[in-house]
Amino acid sequence: MWWVYVLRCRDGSFYTGATNHLRRRVESHQAGQGARYTRSRRPVRLWWVSGPYGHSQALRLESRIKRLSHSEKMALPGRTASEGGMG
Repeated sequence: MWWVYVLRCRDGSFYTGATNHLRRRVESHQAGQGARYTRSRRPVRLWWVSGPYGHSQALRLESRIKRLSHSEKMALPGRTASEGGMG
């Protein structure tokens, strides 16, 4: 099972990713061991998550979300600020 997620960074920017272990991945971003982009923008918080998907479907959705504008990411439907126990 794969999840697509959007993090909100300290500077207000967004980071989009896909993972098969949501909680561990968010924790790695928080610890500064995730993507290079989020290392200098901590703390981050989970803004939106969707899934579960198969691997290829998750990567396609991740790619589509990465192309959204900042305001479109702000308005993602059903966005969440917590993991909701997923992962």
